[in-house]
Amino acid sequence: MTRFEGRTALVTGGASGIGRATALRIASEGGSVVIADVQDDLGAQVVGEIEKAGGTALFIHLDVTSEAGWDAAVAKTIETFGGLDVLINNAGIGDNEPIEVTSLATWDKVVAVTQTSVFLGMKAAAEALKKSGHGSVVNTSSMYGIVGSGVSPAYHAAKGAVRLLTKTTALGWAKEGVRVNSVHPGFIDTPILGETDRDMLIAGTPMGRLGRPEEIAALITFVASDDASFATGAEFVADGGVTAG
Repeated sequence: MTRFEGRTALVTGGASGIGRATALRIASEGGSVVIADVQDDLGAQVVGEIEKAGGTALFIHLDVTSEAGWDAAVAKTIETFGGLDVLINNAGIGDNEPIEVTSLATWDKVVAVTQTSVFLGMKAAAEALKKSGHGSVVNTSSMYGIVGSGVSPAYHAAKGAVRLLTKTTALGWAKEGVRVNSVHPGFIDTPILGETDRDMLIAGTPMGRLGRPEEIAALITFVASDDASFATGAEFVADGGVTAG
C-alpha cells in the first residue's frame, strides 16, 4: 500500500514503542516521517531502519512540553519536506500512585508531557495542516482516558483531556480540511509499562494477552489515512475488550 505517498508525517515519541511502530508503518506506505523525541540515539536508529528499507525519515530532538521546540520542529519539517500533512501526538508518560500520595511535581510533569504537548503540537502545526488539503491528526489517548482504575490520577486526567481536546479541535477544524481523531490503546507491551507485572495486566484483559505496538500502529495509520476520510472527532479503542465490560 502507498496510502501516504507524497505526504509527510510527524510522530512524537517516535523513537520507541507505539511511536516507533507507527513511524515504520507510515514510511513503509510511502510517507516521509519525522521522528520527534528526546531519545536521540533511539530516534537515529529508527531513521536508519526506515532508510535501510528504502524510506525517507528525519530525526528531530523535541521536548514536547516546549512551545519554542514545537515551533522549531514544525519549521524544520516544512523546510525539509515542503509541508506537513499528518501529526501523530503520541508522546506520553504515566504515574502509578493513588491520589493521596501523588506529588504536585508528578502531576505537573505527567500533564505537561501527556496533555499539554498535544495542545502545543496542534497549535504549532495548525497552519501547515490546513495548507495540506488533507491534513490529519491522531492523538494517542488511552482506554484510561475513558474509564478509571483507582490509581494514576495524572495519567487518567491527562488522557481524558486529550480525548476531549481532540473532539473540540475536530469541530473547530471540520471545515478547514483537517481531521482530528483519538486512538485509545489498552495494555500494550511497550517500555511505558516499566516494571509493571505483565501477568496481572494480561489477567485483566478479556482477550488474555497484551497488545503489540504494531497493532496500534495499524489502527493509527488507518485513522490518519484517507481510508478514514469521513471520521473526525472520533475515538478508536483497541484494548482487548477491557472497556467493553
